Amino acid sequence: QVQLVESGGGLVQAGGSLRLSCAASGRTLSSSAMGWFRQAPGKEREFVAAMSRSGGSTYYADSVKGRFTISRDNAKNTVSLQMNSLKPEDTAVYYCAAHTKPAIRSRSSEYDYWGQGTQVTVSS
Repeated sequence: QVQLVESGGGLVQAGGSLRLSCAASGRTLSSSAMGWFRQAPGKEREFVAAMSRSGGSTYYADSVKGRFTISRDNAKNTVSLQMNSLKPEDTAVYYCAAHTKPAIRSRSSEYDYWGQGTQVTVSS
């Protein structure tokens, strides 16, 4: 079992930055591949970014490529999402997720563990 807790969300102006963190307990993140998803009001949950179990591979949605960076700190058992050049359309609840397969996954159905989400609001 893995328990995930996100933090770092908030209100920011367009063009600003936020750093989301996901703290894990119950299992070391070094044995899990990680992902970030988001869900805006009235929309389906969508993939944002993912990192392989080894940390050697990353993958981003086209909408965030070049602006967002996923990273992990195995010593602290955390995964982060650095978000730069934020846009109003980035407004959503952001979720951290984990699965135990080695490779990157971009479909939410392939993730086994989820956090409760953290709200990110970008004002224009």
